[in-house]
Amino acid sequence: MQDEVLIVGGGVAGCAVSIALARKGRRVTLIEREPTPRHKVCGEFLSGEALEDLHALGIDVAALGAVPIDYVRLAAARRAAEAPLPFHAASLTRKALDTALIAEAIAAGVSVERGRGVQSLSRTTTNLWQATLDDGTSYEAPTAFLATGKHDLRGHGRPKDPHQWVAFKMYYRLSPAQTADLKDASELTLYSGGYGGIQPVEDGIANFCSVVKQRYFARAGLRWESLIAKMQQDCPHLAMRLDGAEPLLDKPIAITHIPYGYIRRTTEDGLYCVGDQAAVIPSFTGDGISIALHTARRAAAAYLAAEPAPVFQTKLRSAMLPQMRLAEFAANGLNNSLARAVLPFCLRVWPGAMRVTARLTRVTQPAAVAPQAFAN
Repeated sequence: MQDEVLIVGGGVAGCAVSIALARKGRRVTLIEREPTPRHKVCGEFLSGEALEDLHALGIDVAALGAVPIDYVRLAAARRAAEAPLPFHAASLTRKALDTALIAEAIAAGVSVERGRGVQSLSRTTTNLWQATLDDGTSYEAPTAFLATGKHDLRGHGRPKDPHQWVAFKMYYRLSPAQTADLKDASELTLYSGGYGGIQPVEDGIANFCSVVKQRYFARAGLRWESLIAKMQQDCPHLAMRLDGAEPLLDKPIAITHIPYGYIRRTTEDGLYCVGDQAAVIPSFTGDGISIALHTARRAAAAYLAAEPAPVFQTKLRSAMLPQMRLAEFAANGLNNSLARAVLPFCLRVWPGAMRVTARLTRVTQPAAVAPQAFAN
C-alpha cells in the first residue's frame, strides 16, 4: 500500500505530525503497535508550550480532566522547597491524552493502523520507505516519520544508555490529607540512586514516576517492593507522601536503558525523526511531552516547506542543544550526594532558582516555525 506519508508510532509525536499533515491535505498512514492507548512510563506533566500545542491540535485537556499544576516542589531527605511555576501547566494521563490524539487524527482523515507492529523500516529499490509489519504485510511512501518513542526500531537504533537508567511508573490513591497537601504541585523527590516525580492527575489519583540507576535497583534486590521501600528510606518526605496510599496497578510499568541527553545528529533522506527518536531530555524537567509536540511541529513545517530531512534534523539539534545540555547538567547535579544534602536548604533561601531552572530547560518554539502547522 502506498501513501504520501508514512508515520511509524502513534504516541504524542506521531499523532501530532499526522494531524498537522492531514489537515494540509496530505494522505497519511499512521501505524501503531498497540491496539488501544495504554498507560506508559511518563511523568504526564504538560508545560505551557505543550498546552499551547495541544490547543492548536484541537485537544481540550480541561475537558479530559487535566489537573492544573501551579507549583514545583523539591524534596530531599526531610526538607522540601516550593516555588510557583513561571508558566501555566497541567497534568493528564498519557492514556487519556493518547486516546484523544488518536481520535483527532482519525477525524483529520489519517488512516490509522492499530495493533500492527513494524518489524523494519527500509528503503526500496524505487527509493520509497517501506514499513514491513509483523504479519508480513508492508506499507510504502516517499516520506516517513519515525516516532516510536523510547522503543527503537531495528536498523534505526540510538546509542546505548551508558548510565543504565531504569524507569518505573505507579498510580496511587493518596490519603485525603496527602491529596490535599499535594494539591496543585508537581513534586520532585531525590534519593541516592536517582529521582522521582509525584503529581495529581485526573480522577483524584496521583502519578509517581521514578528513574534509578541499575545498580541502585540491584541493591534493592531487583524487586519493586524493596525499591520503593529503599526510596522512602532515602527520602522520608516521599515516605510521608505515600503514607496510607493505595497502589492502583498490580505492578509498576517499567522501561530500561533510557539514553538521557541523546540528540539525533542527522538522518536519512526522507526520514524525519521526532519525539524521543529526536531527543531525550532528563525526566526531571517535565518537558518530554513538550519536546514530542515541539519536534512534531517543526518536522511538519519542514516537510510542508520541502526542507530535506537531514537539513531539518541538523537544525533541530542546533536549536535544542543549549536546553538539553543545561538539563543534563542539572540532572547530574541532582545525583550528587552533597547537592542532595544542601539543595533543599538553599532553595528555601532562594526558591526563585527553581523558577529559573524551569524556564531555562524549556524547549521553546522558535519564531521561524509557523504556528499554522498545527492550525485547523
